[in-house]
Parts: sequence; C-alpha cells; structure tokens
Amino acid sequence: MTILDGKKISNQIKDEITAEVDKMRERGEKVPHLAAVLVGNDGASLTYVGSKVKSCERVGFESTLVKLPNTTSELELLNKIEELNNDEDIDGFIVQLPLPDQIDEQKVLMAVDPDKDVDGFHPMNFGKMALDMSTFIPATPFGILELLERYGVETKGKHTVVIGRSHIVGRPMSILMGRKGFPGNSTVTLTHSHTKNITQITSQADIIITALGSPNFLKAEMVKDDAVIIDVGITRVPDEDRPKGYRITGDVDFENVSKKASFITPVPGGVGPMTIAMLLKNTLLARERHRNKTEL
Repeated sequence: MTILDGKKISNQIKDEITAEVDKMRERGEKVPHLAAVLVGNDGASLTYVGSKVKSCERVGFESTLVKLPNTTSELELLNKIEELNNDEDIDGFIVQLPLPDQIDEQKVLMAVDPDKDVDGFHPMNFGKMALDMSTFIPATPFGILELLERYGVETKGKHTVVIGRSHIVGRPMSILMGRKGFPGNSTVTLTHSHTKNITQITSQADIIITALGSPNFLKAEMVKDDAVIIDVGITRVPDEDRPKGYRITGDVDFENVSKKASFITPVPGGVGPMTIAMLLKNTLLARERHRNKTEL
C-alpha cells in the first residue's frame, strides 16, 4: 500500500512555482498576483484563505485579501468583483464560498472574468474543461489528477467510481477521468445520494474518488483488493481528547480500507494541500495568459 502524500507533492509543486517566479523576477517581469474575497467570518473559510495567503508568500506571489462584512449586499459584492475584473495588477482571484444567504452564489461566480477565474468555477471554464480545451481546471480535481500522475497510478481502461456530484469535485472528476490522455481513459460511474446498491458498484471499482463530506462512509467491505482510494471528504468531528475539541475525518474508514488499497490518500495531508498548490498553478497560468494578451 502506497500513501498518496499530498503534503509532499504540494511542496514539490510550490518549489517548482517558486523557481518560475524567481526567473520572472530575473527577467524584470511582474510576478503573479492572486486576490481572495472573503465575506463574513466563517471559521473554516478564514483558515482556508489564511493558508492561501501564506502559500502565496512562500512562492513569491503578490496577494491581496479583500475582507467584507457578513452584511455585504449582493450588489456591493458584484461591484467589488467588477473592480477586480478591471484591475490590471491582479492576474486571478477567488471568491471564498460559502457566501451569506442574501447573496446568490451562482450570480457571483458568473460575474468573475473567466480569464481571472483561477478556481475554474465559471461556466465558460467548466464548458472548456468538458470539451477538453485548454482552461483552468477546478483546483481540487486538478490536484487529484496531479497526484495520480506523479505517483504513476494507471487509469487507462480502469473502472473509476466517483461518489458525490458537486460542481466543485464530483462532476468535474467524472468528466476528467473519462477524458483522453493521462490521467484519464477510464470508464466512469458517477454515484450520489439516490444511487441504489452503492456497495455493489464500489466493490467493482479500480479507483474510488469520494467527495461526500460523510465521515467514514466508505468501509472496507465496499472496496476490492488493490483499489486506488482518493478521499476528498473533510469533516470536523467533535473529539474532547483533542486540543482543538475536534478531529479532521475523511469519507473513508482509513484504518481498515488502507489494508486493502494499493494507493490511498490520508486525511488530512492528502487532497487538501494539493488544492492550494493547484490554485497557485492556475494563478501562474493566469499570469502567462495576461502577459500574452498585453503583448498582442
């Protein structure tokens, strides 16, 4: 059994990006600039955004954090997005989800300039991804592909089962694992809350990607020997024995499933660190596009 170590690979990617940024500086070029918009004071969102800002510092990117109160109206947020769309200095930006109830998330995501949409959530980028065109791939699916590639996990002709159909992970993964090329060329089954006999389906899978947010959902009896397990789930489970009063748990019963798996991601330390690394990679790509546009 091999651990797919997202922490190690994400650090390698950050080192590669740092080297690229150093070359940009040597050539006297503008370094990539990533902005993050945070509305309200959601604890998990604050943590995620904080680690994104720290990662920008580590690789030498410029970063801007736009903090708005929980009472921000939809119009105020849309105006801020328009400002960022038109700011020549900013190469890419993200709007941290979830947003407060008074704001329509879909409307906000639609307002982001597709060329600055480093989260890869805009319908134009999602459509390009589905058509196998060059675009920003959502950071978490992009990170999963990178892990599979760097560990040389064979995907061609394999049966991949994706559990969960969110627009952020499940649905894009089902498209990407079936695309031509590597990682891809697998036969994909997309399962969700209405899927019947899910154990029957998962027990036939060569690769399982689970993004449910349901702690320890995937049990050893649901998995065949030598399956590849990618756990995207991340849930805070109350635990009084831990200093923070909770522990982070994935969708997979790691202790028992790992005994049967050929490759498996841990939680934490698997897919999570890869998400931030690929957000940085998308920002580097946005900077390249930005530069190419201005040179035309």
